[in-house]
Amino acid sequence: MELRLSRVLVVDDEENIRHMLGAVLRQEGRRVTLAASADEALDELSSKTFDVMISDIRMPDVDGLELLSRAHAAVPELVVIMMSAYGSVDTALEAMRRGAYDYIAKPFKPAEVSLLLRKAEERERLKEENKALRTQIQTLQAPAVGNMVARSDAMARIFKTVRKIAEYKTTLLIQGESGTGKELVAQAAHKYSPRALLSFVPVNCGAIPENLLESELFGHKKGAFTDATQDKKGLFDEAHEGTLFLDEVGELPLNLQVKLLRVLQEEEIRPVGDTVGRKVNVRVIAATVKNLEEEVAAGRFREDLFYRLNVLPITLPPLRERAEDIPPLVSHFIKSTNVRLGINIQGISQDAMRLLLDYRWPGNVRELENTIEHAMVLAEGDQIDVDTLPAKVREGAGNRADTLLGDTLSIKKASRIIEERLIRRALEQTGGNRTAAAKLLEISHRALLYKIKAYEITDL
Repeated sequence: MELRLSRVLVVDDEENIRHMLGAVLRQEGRRVTLAASADEALDELSSKTFDVMISDIRMPDVDGLELLSRAHAAVPELVVIMMSAYGSVDTALEAMRRGAYDYIAKPFKPAEVSLLLRKAEERERLKEENKALRTQIQTLQAPAVGNMVARSDAMARIFKTVRKIAEYKTTLLIQGESGTGKELVAQAAHKYSPRALLSFVPVNCGAIPENLLESELFGHKKGAFTDATQDKKGLFDEAHEGTLFLDEVGELPLNLQVKLLRVLQEEEIRPVGDTVGRKVNVRVIAATVKNLEEEVAAGRFREDLFYRLNVLPITLPPLRERAEDIPPLVSHFIKSTNVRLGINIQGISQDAMRLLLDYRWPGNVRELENTIEHAMVLAEGDQIDVDTLPAKVREGAGNRADTLLGDTLSIKKASRIIEERLIRRALEQTGGNRTAAAKLLEISHRALLYKIKAYEITDL
């Protein structure tokens, strides 16, 4: 077993104590340096690197407590254990207050020092793991906004853009395939805006009959049409001072496109049947699966409205172009589905994850979420396995390079995807033995550890 605290400095003015500790610690495989005084110890600390210092408290000239203070000033991470034949509770507390890891009273058995070092090593191991975990959490959380989870460079850039533009009232147009998370981006833009505490009002322009859509958006006056038995506020009124999310804005009929353009330009609405308009303060975010430039060219969407909506455009890439986002999304959906359904699925098998990475995901993130829920409900044990995945995922996934890489033409991105896949395969074949995996990959062990951390490969 590798010793974490292998380089030890022993400081004591009693020669027999120095040599006894030196012999015991060397027998454990530690590299020991002996010093007869605080001055000698400080000289050693200035010229060599140590993991731990074991020092007597009572020494001539400079005592152990002063040495402790100076040593920590020079090497803050140094683990220090103090010892003394004249121990008291006050002495121990003072040593701990100055930064000592622990205190041992003379006389002591060699095994007591060995036990203290093992405890200190365990503490250092936990500190390293906690630090690594914090780094991992920060890495996962940094490229995220709202309820969206991603790891890819493409999504990280989008998240950065959303945070930057959120504070402005300017119209935002979000384009992308169905299921890529357009409404989540809109929610995030609202959440990080000064309007966050006010209303976020979503409306699907393609789901409301055309004859009712104008009344839904702008409201109506009593008697404006047959069923208008009372005044009704529209969604623009409901979103006043907040955000209105117009999903599938490409489905708006041309006559309503004219009225929406007027609202955006004049910040004024006129309810159906009313002769007087009124001001509204609404931040509009629009989204569509359609290519609005093609719709403009075909005469189905007004060019002036397109340019008014397209002030701050965001295009969400499909999931097949960002396979590196699948593992964190799977982890996120497992956790959220556990809470929602009251079940306890712990993870996903390597073979099942491989199928998810190979599948093309025509329904994008929404399809992935539904797939994970499907698999969790059918799972017999505490993890998702291949046989719990939908048949279309099992049959539609393959190991072809074009499936893995999606539509990307980026050599840099393709290299990252392939490299991560090869590392996972090597680790699987070696049962997680990183030294053996490094040999298979023909890279150094150190390089493999770096890449495992960079790709956040933690599920093997």
